[in-house]
Amino acid sequence: MSTIGFMSLPTVPTPPARDLYTAIGGEPTFRRIVARFFEQVATDPVLRAVYTDDDLGPAEERLALFLMQFWGGPTTYSDARGHPRLRMRHARFAIGLRERDAWLAAMRTALDEAGLAEEHRAELCSHLEATATHLVNRRE
Repeated sequence: MSTIGFMSLPTVPTPPARDLYTAIGGEPTFRRIVARFFEQVATDPVLRAVYTDDDLGPAEERLALFLMQFWGGPTTYSDARGHPRLRMRHARFAIGLRERDAWLAAMRTALDEAGLAEEHRAELCSHLEATATHLVNRRE
């Protein structure tokens, strides 16, 4: 556990040893998951307050590339943007438990609808939950 100001946060887990990217179908599957996630962002007032740009396309692309790379796909994200530095890149956004929970709900829906094997869905959910909690930077 690490402590950030007002609360203890779990340390973000390191990437898994195996290649989940290939196991779930590679780029098409990740793009489908992220597209479904951003469909929900577009209509969720809590998430729209975090994703402030009118055009969600660039944020969608960054998330897709990040997730693909993290789970064993091409290094396109880091090649273009360098180290992910998630806390630094998200520091300008007010992320509390409400925002975290809305983000996770939209991502769980996207994962549920992707038709993944339960073991893969559970692995993705577990890591995304820890990461979303790691990015919380304000009290409610």
